[in-house]
Amino acid sequence: MTHTETLAFVAAGTTLCADAIAGLDEAAFAAPSALPGWTRKHLVTHLAANAEALMRLLHWATTGERTPMYSSPEQRNADIEAGTLRPGADLAHWFTTSAARLDDALAAMPEAAWAAEIVTAQGRTVPASQIPWMRAREVLVHAADLGTGVTFADLPEPFLTTLGEEIRAKRSGAGEPVGELAGSLPDVTAYLAGRGTSGVTTTDGAPAPAPSPWL
Repeated sequence: MTHTETLAFVAAGTTLCADAIAGLDEAAFAAPSALPGWTRKHLVTHLAANAEALMRLLHWATTGERTPMYSSPEQRNADIEAGTLRPGADLAHWFTTSAARLDDALAAMPEAAWAAEIVTAQGRTVPASQIPWMRAREVLVHAADLGTGVTFADLPEPFLTTLGEEIRAKRSGAGEPVGELAGSLPDVTAYLAGRGTSGVTTTDGAPAPAPSPWL
């Protein structure tokens, strides 16, 4: 997967989220998302704050100044909760403007800076070249989690393939290997991402066991 392809995934996910958010009134913003315990306000707040957090990693990569995504997990969670108290229109504006600023920052990255090492919110040390993929996962997967009609079937097939391979590797490394599955690419990828078992069985036709949460 090339850098250009990953940036295209970011753009596609941003558009899907923006279109979904634009159709929400205040009641719809306050309604539950597809993520347990989160309303759509939680999710939109998270997406907007994530764009700003990734800009801090871009700053880290370009300047060498250590600027973590979040000051602490507790502060991140508190900020998301605080976002739910804001009007939906404010959150929609925050999402749109933060996404645009992130796009500008990605485009302005010096070529050499992509090799710089940064640390993710989960504590992994990775090259800055992983930042576009980190954003692509957020906007594409959460476009479906908003629960406005977007499903994994609406996401780009190359993205689904790469995401599925990544999740399988992560689950295997965590001692939760996933066996062979039967189902469409969108359904299997949604399953791997912990988004239900609909349309997915084991190869012998038995119901697939529900995996643990992923993102």
